[in-house]
Amino acid sequence: MSVFVSIQPQGIGEPSVYHAVVVIFLEFFAWGLLTTPMLTVLHQTFPQHTFLMNGLIHGVKGLLSFLSAPLIGALSDVWGRKSFLLLTVFFTCAPIPLMKISPWWYFAVISMSGVFAVTFSVIFAYVADITQEHERSTAYGLVSATFAASLVTSPAIGAYLSEAYSDTLVVILATAIALLDICFILVAVPESLPEKMRPASWGAPISWEQADPFASLRKVGQDSTVLLICITVFLSYLPEAGQYSSFFLYLRQVIGFSSETVAAFIAVVGILSILAQTVVLGILMRSIGNKNTILLGLGFQILQLAWYGFGSQPWMMWAAGAVAAMSSITFPAISAIVSRNADPDQQGVVQGMITGIRGLCNGLGPALYGFVFYLFHVELTDTDGSEKGAKGNMANPTDESAIIPGPPFLFGACSVLLSLLVALFIPEHTGPGMRPGSYKKHSNGAQSHSHSPQGSGAEGKEPLLEDSSLLNLGAA
Repeated sequence: MSVFVSIQPQGIGEPSVYHAVVVIFLEFFAWGLLTTPMLTVLHQTFPQHTFLMNGLIHGVKGLLSFLSAPLIGALSDVWGRKSFLLLTVFFTCAPIPLMKISPWWYFAVISMSGVFAVTFSVIFAYVADITQEHERSTAYGLVSATFAASLVTSPAIGAYLSEAYSDTLVVILATAIALLDICFILVAVPESLPEKMRPASWGAPISWEQADPFASLRKVGQDSTVLLICITVFLSYLPEAGQYSSFFLYLRQVIGFSSETVAAFIAVVGILSILAQTVVLGILMRSIGNKNTILLGLGFQILQLAWYGFGSQPWMMWAAGAVAAMSSITFPAISAIVSRNADPDQQGVVQGMITGIRGLCNGLGPALYGFVFYLFHVELTDTDGSEKGAKGNMANPTDESAIIPGPPFLFGACSVLLSLLVALFIPEHTGPGMRPGSYKKHSNGAQSHSHSPQGSGAEGKEPLLEDSSLLNLGAA
């Protein structure tokens, strides 16, 4: 008897993908409201080298996420998803009220919140618990599309309330939505991990191998497929993370977008991303397969970043934004191929590992972009968003910056090109029949979590993705 449930809820109290969707929507809607106030507070707190300081703040947060995500994912495989959903959402949203109380504490807490700000790894493991393999890519696309949907209206709402009333009102509203998200998890979100796969109590012993944050990272080198996927994620998400941290500043500073235009840009790209990650992703996965969907998404990302790098007119940014929406299919496709080839009791580990790599990119990407902007003398010296003021804020412009308005984006395009070349070697496996052992292992319930001393040495050499070992056997 399968332990999975459908994407659709089966009854009262049954876990469903829509529980995960609501959690993600509320969390990032709250942060989306703060887009305009955050730019203002960032500039007021760090009037000099704003891009660089923004990169360093997000850099510390990302590095901490890189270290903690595999650990939190592994622990959620043992103790369940709900408690860790509550933990990650709470610490992700904890800095919000501090924005108006103390900006310095706000940025300090943002940096340190990276230890627990890894909601996506737990969410994707939650989804894997309750979906069949053939449903998983669609479910991951729905979750990723929800992230985009949360940003469709929230920046525009935040910008309007900030201008019509005050930044304080926006911060209060965002804090209230974050509290609503926490209450929703406490009251409405059921546990997704089957009871027989969890210990009898929170006092159950946890081995050092389970608690070691580097354990899953060491397994990367032991599994060729995991290694290729992790390199692909790193090289593709590194520029994406840098772009997220500085792009709104870049639109206002270099391109001359107003706050209202930035909000409209986010809304349009968000709507297109929703369509890409729901309708288009499902069609592509069925027609060209998982791996080719990843390659297509990476191709769109290269085009998008190159266009951002060479574009100097507003219409170019809008066109590149449409391409960026299509590139958003990459991560749910990667998450689907990882989840499909991992054991049911390893979903938290592998999703935590991928989220950990993304966390590392969230650390290095913003710092890299901030440093490159600094090298090319791009500084935020005006935040009124006026067309006249924003265009003239290039400090000591060089010939290079005149020819290439966005140098970091071109570095990003080269990185994604390398990612595309690595992704070509990722094996694609379809159908549950290729992993009969994993279902047998899962059917044993609690035995999958037992760690006998005799078997611990051999277990450490097992690949995280079962298909990798089958591939090696087939080659032999």
